[in-house]
Amino acid sequence: MRAVRQNSDPPRVNGALPVALDVQPARPGAQEQELEEEWTYEVAHHDSPPDLTHVVGENLRRLRTRRGLSLERLSKISGVSRAMLGQVELGRSAPTINVVWKIARALGVPFSALVSARSASGPMLLRGDRAKRLTSHDGKFTSRALFPFDAPRTVEFYELCLAPLGVENADPHPPGTTENIVVCQGTVEISVDGQRFLLATGDALVFQADVPHVYRNPANVDSLMYLVMTYSLPAP
Repeated sequence: MRAVRQNSDPPRVNGALPVALDVQPARPGAQEQELEEEWTYEVAHHDSPPDLTHVVGENLRRLRTRRGLSLERLSKISGVSRAMLGQVELGRSAPTINVVWKIARALGVPFSALVSARSASGPMLLRGDRAKRLTSHDGKFTSRALFPFDAPRTVEFYELCLAPLGVENADPHPPGTTENIVVCQGTVEISVDGQRFLLATGDALVFQADVPHVYRNPANVDSLMYLVMTYSLPAP
């Protein structure tokens, strides 16, 4: 199935995917069902706040049209279904963290370019009880931006929470992107392009994030991390 799966990988034998021994004939309507499942798997967890849905939709439409990309073309580049892209542009569906990253990478922009609502400059107090958070599909991974959504930027600061035994698979970010992450509570295993690092409370890791990377919480308690993301590309 072509569904986007953030938290599960198929079993491998000696590093290779197993070969299917029994192929069942397609059922009538199977393709339509598969496409529907693919679309629904890209939608954020039902508990995720809808605050950013409209903002992401407007930014996606503006950036896509500025680059002269159709929904079909952007779908091929990003790996996000055309149906999902259309729903996001219309402000009808809240995308997952992973989907927003896929779109940002395909457009060649920082993450904040999609979640920023432009406003007047000046001091801005970010109340914790009014925080806007993006979630994974299963709700086990949440990201809170610790910067105002006023303009795209090349340095971003995030609070990340990962539920017990939760896993978040991250696609490569734009070339030159660096992550500087510190664990403030719990334990986190971070895999960077196949290399594994186990971080206890107080440990930090800096790595080039333009390769596949995975966050895992191996414990039965929540983990809390803070992340500084630095891009080498200019903000649009």
